Amino acid sequence: MGYKFLKLASPTFSSGSLVRIATSQYATTHDADLVVIGSGPGGYVAAIKAAQLGMKVVSVEKDPTLGGTCLNVGCMPSKALLHNSHLYHMAKHDFKQSGIETGEVTFDFKKMMEYKANAVKGLTGGIAMLFQKNKVNLVKGVGTMVAPNKVEVHGEKGVETVNTKNILIASGSEVTPFPGVTFDEKQMITSTGALSLESVPKKMLVIGAGVIGLELGSVYQSLGADVTAIEFLTSIGGVGIDGEVAKTLQKILSKQGMKFKLGTKVLGVKKEGSTIKVDVEAAKGGNKEVLDCDVVLISIGRRPYTKGLGLDKVGIALDDRGRIPVNNKFQTTVPGIYAIGDVIHGPMLAHKAEDEGIVCVEGIKGMPVHFNYDAIPSVIYTSPEVGWVGKTEEDLKKEGSAYKVGKFPFLANSSAKTNGETEGFVKVLSDKTTDVILGTHIIGPGGGELINEAVLAQEYGAAAEDVASVCHAHPTCAEALREANLAAYSGKPINF
Repeated sequence: MGYKFLKLASPTFSSGSLVRIATSQYATTHDADLVVIGSGPGGYVAAIKAAQLGMKVVSVEKDPTLGGTCLNVGCMPSKALLHNSHLYHMAKHDFKQSGIETGEVTFDFKKMMEYKANAVKGLTGGIAMLFQKNKVNLVKGVGTMVAPNKVEVHGEKGVETVNTKNILIASGSEVTPFPGVTFDEKQMITSTGALSLESVPKKMLVIGAGVIGLELGSVYQSLGADVTAIEFLTSIGGVGIDGEVAKTLQKILSKQGMKFKLGTKVLGVKKEGSTIKVDVEAAKGGNKEVLDCDVVLISIGRRPYTKGLGLDKVGIALDDRGRIPVNNKFQTTVPGIYAIGDVIHGPMLAHKAEDEGIVCVEGIKGMPVHFNYDAIPSVIYTSPEVGWVGKTEEDLKKEGSAYKVGKFPFLANSSAKTNGETEGFVKVLSDKTTDVILGTHIIGPGGGELINEAVLAQEYGAAAEDVASVCHAHPTCAEALREANLAAYSGKPINF
């Protein structure tokens, strides 16, 4: 698969041969134009792009498989479970009204997990094939910078040294720990454990009602678990979600069966026998309460992963949030060393890291560097999906910006109505004077797909009138986006 490991010592030595070390192994030395530490979405994409631009690239990965958190224990496996749990929910609750008779509907949780594992295996293996195709040299082990132009890789068989012109840190993030909790990934679990449970718990508590908590909570709720999400804030969805969208999503998920305790502080989590006890109280102070469950999922966020990188050895200091400071070309404070993805500023999103990786290596090659952080989409893959880009109404009010609002409900969209997916709406915010689109927020069928048209429009500085004047296929849910832009531009949609 392109992996390179140390070879056992040879009985013969000659000039220029490998040097014997105390463990009777040899240190292997590589030369590169670029070393990429980490093979997650940002790292592997950057490595491939750099190779396509003519660089000699070494990718360093500490884990057994490629793809980082996203492919192995994050985005991709969670989407497999979300998809299959939604299919089960539809078969159990929605098929009958469409005239489809199935009889008793059950599910095989073990097979669902096998489906997820096979999907992950195919994706991670695909990256290895892409590395071979693009001549990216993969070195397995923990990469540590020992100088601005040198990385040591500590693997199972010893140490490999890579001399390089440039280093790109793409080491990603890890789950933020919870005070006093030791994760066993069976009852006290992170997102990793939630993706590998052996059975559906009867009762699950989710601490943190952000993207991860909502997605994984909805998986197990759809499969029959009694799920309650506990959130310190008074709204769900995490950072960046529009307030009106958050309220609508909570209403829909509550109707599906998920419960919420908002404005609630978790005081402690402990295990008593086979039961988990969670002590909570109102965030602003109030009566304390003890909640019990079979499994508690703690999803309070992620933090940059910078362990073992050797930042101190090359003189890079982290900021007050544990991130690596970079400039607009993704250069750190040390010439020749760059960083992208979850270890730097900005949202911790796979697609953000991918684009940063491409733009960064293009900059290393002397090409123009442009990255618009106002045009990064966010998606929550619940049912219905939520997608957004740009400013929220709360942002614009805080800034004191004058804006217009255009809304269109999926209840009035012919495609959504025909398919029985009428919950939600599209909301467009545009500048009151120039009509330039400032933000788009979607909750409804295919929201994660529809948002990409809005991202394209915002990236190119489109006005609401521009989207409203573009012909959209009928009947499609995308027409709701057009109607919302028409409402923002002219004050009135056609079909509502």
